[in-house]
Amino acid sequence: MPDDHEHLIRNLFAAYLANDRQKVSDVLAEDFRFTSPFDDDLDKATYFERCWRDAGWIARHDIERIFVRGDEAFVTYRCLATDGKSFRNTEFFTFAGDKVRRIEVYFGAAFQDGRFVPQSR
Repeated sequence: MPDDHEHLIRNLFAAYLANDRQKVSDVLAEDFRFTSPFDDDLDKATYFERCWRDAGWIARHDIERIFVRGDEAFVTYRCLATDGKSFRNTEFFTFAGDKVRRIEVYFGAAFQDGRFVPQSR
């Protein structure tokens, strides 16, 4: 199962990059919940209303590590934006079979042209 969850995560990141909302939706469980420093325990419908936007601003995702243990996984990735900015996040996934039940996002530092960019509070 760990290989299946890793594969599912990689496919999910590819679907985000392709701006394929339907593929993303298909992977998320009906009782999906999303939490980030800006969002507290959003349901699936609210997640798409508040968090989904055109992925055309993303040049690429570089997945640095995926750790899967049972029905949970940590993913750390670097996202490079088309404007040259980049950031590194870690996400904690919880699975229900072949669906993602929960994602908790932990924001990392942002960079532009190789330099640290302070984030507003």
